[in-house]
Amino acid sequence: MGVKADRQAEEFSAFVRATGTQLHHAAMLLTGDHHLAEDLTQATYAKVFVRWGRVQAAESPVAYARTVLLNTFLSHRRLRRNGERPSDLTVADVGPPDTGPDPELRVDLLAALAGLSPLDRAVVVLRYWEDRSVVDTAADLGISESAVRTRARRALLRLRPLIDPIAERTHP
Repeated sequence: MGVKADRQAEEFSAFVRATGTQLHHAAMLLTGDHHLAEDLTQATYAKVFVRWGRVQAAESPVAYARTVLLNTFLSHRRLRRNGERPSDLTVADVGPPDTGPDPELRVDLLAALAGLSPLDRAVVVLRYWEDRSVVDTAADLGISESAVRTRARRALLRLRPLIDPIAERTHP
């Protein structure tokens, strides 16, 4: 490898170290499965690496990686067959024990998110996990701002009955 390629590889490695946890957490919420989240994160970084010269020059390489993650997730969900969906999540499916406060709560949250359509899940993850604005979420997903607001509202209405009992258990 040349000096330039070595430097780009080092810069990409630093980017992965800096953004890996954030992208993996988003992938975990999107997929609901630890192994699929790892695959999705790895596929995202592979796609970003191929375009690293262009991505690095972009205004926000993290936003580019997030968009690749979302597009890869949505493409994967469209291609999957119904019989391939994970079911009956267990504590072992949600990742290492140190990834959050309560493994049972994570299982319940992931199960609740799994009930949403892929696009609704992406909207919820971007808006409320990634704390993205309506404008940014719409741009990332290629849908209108009103569609983001409507999907978020409807998704939260479906999630609340599933999550409220969780909140009561953890905060009596």
